[in-house]
Amino acid sequence: MTSVDFLFAVFGAGTLAAAALPRLVAGRPLSMPLIFLLLGIGLYLLPTPLPDVDPVADRAWVEHLTEVCVIVSLMGAGLALNRPMGRRRWRTTWRLLGVTMPLTIAAVAVLAWWLLDWPPAAALLIAAVLAPTDPVLASEVRVGAPTESEHDEDEVRFTLTSEAGLNDGLAFPVVMAAIGLVAASGTGLSGGWIGHWLLVDAGYRCVVGVLAGIAVGKLLGWTFFRAGWQAMRLSEHQEGFVALSATFLAYGLTELVHGYGFLAVFVTACQIRAAERAHGYHAVLHDFVEQIERLLTVVLLFLLGAYVAQGALASLTWRGAAVGLLLLLVVRPLTGWAAQLGTVAGPRERVVTAFFGIRGIGSLFYLAHALGEEDFHVPAEELWAVVIFTVLCSVVLHGVTASPVISRLDRLRLLRARRTEREPSDHQLAKERP
Repeated sequence: MTSVDFLFAVFGAGTLAAAALPRLVAGRPLSMPLIFLLLGIGLYLLPTPLPDVDPVADRAWVEHLTEVCVIVSLMGAGLALNRPMGRRRWRTTWRLLGVTMPLTIAAVAVLAWWLLDWPPAAALLIAAVLAPTDPVLASEVRVGAPTESEHDEDEVRFTLTSEAGLNDGLAFPVVMAAIGLVAASGTGLSGGWIGHWLLVDAGYRCVVGVLAGIAVGKLLGWTFFRAGWQAMRLSEHQEGFVALSATFLAYGLTELVHGYGFLAVFVTACQIRAAERAHGYHAVLHDFVEQIERLLTVVLLFLLGAYVAQGALASLTWRGAAVGLLLLLVVRPLTGWAAQLGTVAGPRERVVTAFFGIRGIGSLFYLAHALGEEDFHVPAEELWAVVIFTVLCSVVLHGVTASPVISRLDRLRLLRARRTEREPSDHQLAKERP
């Protein structure tokens, strides 16, 4: 038996499991990503003919595989959101992006600098890498398939999904700041890079990402639903793979003009969704993207488990572990809770939203990307160990707690709604604030 043959068998069994597991673990304190993570660890601890997994040696492959997974998940998130984007409708999301994210980056950077004694650039990098949230690793805390109603999404699921859709792109300027800082330190620490960073990395590239997303999304939305040529009015042909076309088109065009493609993909999805909210084609697009996203996530979590089994955490110190645990258990919950004060979210909703700051695939991408740009004067194995430990803890902690916690919130909403209506609608349930 060759390693390639064995790999085919593993992939076949894995894809079958990816189709069945979401239904088997639904409602249980377990998640599909956690299962595949454990399978990767278990299989690689056995004497099996599988290839080695090493993100340090194969950094480019890790970067591009995680990159594809992130942009596919961003398209899925944007297509799933029913609520139109707006200042008031998305108030909690803007709070998390404008308050929680900067405070989290600042706190983790200080922790890394103080506990790990890392240079400022490395401390800022690890903070930026661990900043984005990633609900794809716990499906219970994200919105489901798109529906015709704009008001049937509860505040927790909506906020976590929309936050993840935007902060995956907004972490990029901070990653670029870390790259600029370490590059400047090589010629003597200076602030000469700050002007370029403000104008280009924090300004131009964000603006281009949003504008490109709007332009591509509006064009595709018109093509899908209103094109005069029937062959191009794709909503009438129910082709789900077109969602991938939109994803790669928005991402590729934006990156060609040096904008942030992550922002563009999410904004494109929101614009396509806004083109014709009540059309069933959105469900077709979303379902196809969700299936691709699930396959990519399964592969990545299995490989992550394989790398853990091969010694990914060998370079982890107790101080590095403390940084990850403090982020998940202290920094995110406190900053997430504080940002929601004064919003429409109920007290329990604020606590749940603050707690489920899931870290995942986006963090792996950002680290692989940054290490391909500069040397941060910290061993790559040590950087990977801290990030992987944090992601592992998040997969376990949030994967085990997501289902019971969200189910509890749903039951409380139902009990409150039944005080006024025996069979409350989804809209009525979503309005309840437990």
